[in-house]
Amino acid sequence: MTKARVFLLIIFFLTIPINAHSGNNKITLRGAPLTLMGDSLQVGQTLPEINLPDRSLKMIGLKSLTGKVTLLSVVPSLDTPTCEEQTHILSEKNEGLDQTARLITISRDLPFAQKRFAKNAKIENILFLSDYRDAAFGHASGLLIEENRLLARAVLVLDRKGTIRYLEIVPDLAQLPDMKKAFDFAKSLQTE
Repeated sequence: MTKARVFLLIIFFLTIPINAHSGNNKITLRGAPLTLMGDSLQVGQTLPEINLPDRSLKMIGLKSLTGKVTLLSVVPSLDTPTCEEQTHILSEKNEGLDQTARLITISRDLPFAQKRFAKNAKIENILFLSDYRDAAFGHASGLLIEENRLLARAVLVLDRKGTIRYLEIVPDLAQLPDMKKAFDFAKSLQTE
């Protein structure tokens, strides 16, 4: 083997990510690096078998999200301007999806805070689920931020069988996901 081939092989092996199985486990907040914990969800998978409380503390199983196309908006905390905007877009600019699909927001906020937010914002067309207890969703989805124990900003679209068909994890926490693209993708699944 020539020195050039050996050199190329060494470079190749040095560039393979050690934890390639867990996808991109880094995001930023205004350029500052943050680490995502766990194995990230992938298109083609189903949501983890986890129960999360809604605003009235009723436990909702994520595996039960079948029968309808589901748009899942994941936010760090509803008490931040970007999360508030993302949630208002989901509620008010969903292009009629609230009539035909299931709209869900998951955050680490307490259910009582989610209830207060929904009431003050006059949002009635979104199911709010809380990952406050032990961050089970965050761990199982790879969306839990190690540094602050909040959830990364993401949007997922599930088909009627509960399979993830669209997934965007926003690379910088201060930015919004492309909600229009997620809405269009959700609409395309309704004709299948």
